[in-house]
Amino acid sequence: MKVSDTAPLNGRTARPVPLTRMGMGGTVIGNLYRKVSDADAQDTIQAAYDAGIRYFDTAPQYGLGRSEIRLGQALARIGRDNVTLSSKIGRLLLDCEPDEVTPEAFVDVPQKRIVFDYTYDGVMRSYESSLDRMGVSNVDILMVHDVCVFSQGSQEASDAKVRELFDGGGYKAMTELRDAGEIAAIGAGVNEWQVCEKLLGLGDFDGFLLAGRYTLLEQEALDSFLPLCVKRDVGIILGGPYNSGILATGPVAGAKYNYADAPEHILDRVRAIEAVCKAHDTPLIAAALQFVLGHPAVKTVIPGAGSRAEIEANVALLQRDIPAALWSDLRGAGLIRSDAPVPEGV
Repeated sequence: MKVSDTAPLNGRTARPVPLTRMGMGGTVIGNLYRKVSDADAQDTIQAAYDAGIRYFDTAPQYGLGRSEIRLGQALARIGRDNVTLSSKIGRLLLDCEPDEVTPEAFVDVPQKRIVFDYTYDGVMRSYESSLDRMGVSNVDILMVHDVCVFSQGSQEASDAKVRELFDGGGYKAMTELRDAGEIAAIGAGVNEWQVCEKLLGLGDFDGFLLAGRYTLLEQEALDSFLPLCVKRDVGIILGGPYNSGILATGPVAGAKYNYADAPEHILDRVRAIEAVCKAHDTPLIAAALQFVLGHPAVKTVIPGAGSRAEIEANVALLQRDIPAALWSDLRGAGLIRSDAPVPEGV
C-alpha cells in the first residue's frame, strides 16, 4: 500500500477532492499534550510532503490557531496548489486575558479563548480567520467541528449544537461557500459516528473525519453508518486509528483509550489482538493502521505526527506487507467482525 496512492473523497463533488491514502493530522503540531518547536513542526510537514503525503488537516482548536499558522508557513514553501487542505468551523478564537485562555489539552498556546459558534456569521468569521492564519485563499474541505456528545458533554448539548448549525444558518453558510466554488466539499470532524449519521439525515455532506470510532477495537459503525456512507457516496477520513494510543503502544501500563487510561476489558482485548499479530510477525500498530483502509468508505487515514521520525515510521507501517492469514485469524478468533472488510479484499 503506497502513501501517495489517491482516492477521491467522493464522486459527487463538483471539483474532485483527491486524498492520499495517508494524510497528516494537525493536532500534534498544534502542541497537543506537549510542545513541538517551530523548527520541528516545519520539518514534520516537509517530511510528510517528501514522503508523498498530499492531504493535510487542521483546525482553529489545534493549539488555538498555532497548527493553522504553522501549516500556512509550510504551504508558502511547498505550494498551496500542491496539496489538499481541510480545516474546521465551530470554534471562534477571541482575544482574552491570560486567565481566560482555554487551551483544551494543548500547551504553549496563544492568548485566546474559545467560543462555540455554529451560526451563519460564526461559520463565515471562523473560515475567514482560518484563511488569514494560514495565508491562503481557500481550503478544499470545510468541516463542522465537534458537535458530538463526546465534545459537548451530553446528548442534549450535542443536539443543541446540531440545531444551531441548521437553524442558525451555519449549514447554509457552508453550502453557499461550496456552491460558489470557494470550497470543494463540506463535512464534519467528530469523535462519534452517530452524529455523522444524524447529519446525513439533515443535509448534503460530502465526507466526515471520524476519530477513533472505526478501528481494530471498534466496528459498531458497520451496523448502519458505514453502509450508508457507501450508499450515499460519502467518504471517510479516518483519524485516531490507534484509539488514543493503545493500538500503538499495546496493552502496557498507562495505555490510553479514548483519552483516558484503558480499562481492563480493553487491555485484555488488545492483548488478544496483539498475540495474533505477533504470531504473524506483524506489529500491532501496523495492523491497526492498515485495517481501517480495508473499508471502501475510508479514503485516507491521518495519524498525528510531531517529528520527521514519526512521519517516517507511519509511512513504513502503512507500506509494510501484512499476511492475509492475520486478518483471517482475527476473524476466526472473534477479534474483528466477520463483516469487516480488510485490506486487499481478503
